[in-house]
Amino acid sequence: MTIQIDTLVLGPLGTNAYLLKNTETNQAIVIDPGMKPAALLRRIEPLQVEAVLLTHAHFDHMAGVDEVRDAKGCPVYLHDLEADWMTDPKKNGSGRWPEVGGAITARPAEHALAEGQVLKLAGIELKVLHTPGHSPGSVSFLWGDKLFAGDALFRLGVGRTDLYGGSDRDLRDTLHGKLFKLDEAVQVFPGHGPKTTIGYERANNPYA
Repeated sequence: MTIQIDTLVLGPLGTNAYLLKNTETNQAIVIDPGMKPAALLRRIEPLQVEAVLLTHAHFDHMAGVDEVRDAKGCPVYLHDLEADWMTDPKKNGSGRWPEVGGAITARPAEHALAEGQVLKLAGIELKVLHTPGHSPGSVSFLWGDKLFAGDALFRLGVGRTDLYGGSDRDLRDTLHGKLFKLDEAVQVFPGHGPKTTIGYERANNPYA
């Protein structure tokens, strides 16, 4: 089985949307369809999208979710702690920066995510890690030696904690109690910016 990972940088905040495609079955998973998703919609047109997975419900990560859902008829997965953020511009942050894209809302997710859950989609098994701090319902998806970390961990940085529901203490607990305990060879696919590894971040990240 060959899984192809495509990264599409979407919207004015440069959000990484990830497309995981099973080249044998033409099935796919979308992680974090951000703002202005036209390029993503073109890429998924010939694919059978099994699900949209959200690392969290900030507007720059979920703005394109309904367009993908409507185009492909697929369900959306999100942690229950942010279940009502999809419909609330104050909680998802779009109300704070109306100049970026106005008030952004989407229909609620069909499925809830929880710590330790294993998703089997498109021939891929992803383990759900609850990684709060940047937001209370932030999750990361671990697939083998690859981690889709959302805004919990960046190359040489972390997601901000001054937004609604954010917690610096929770983020530090996430980093030291969970993410930095992963194998150093695990590749990190962050919500913004370039890829990195757990080993590099343990050695160099200022939050380590």
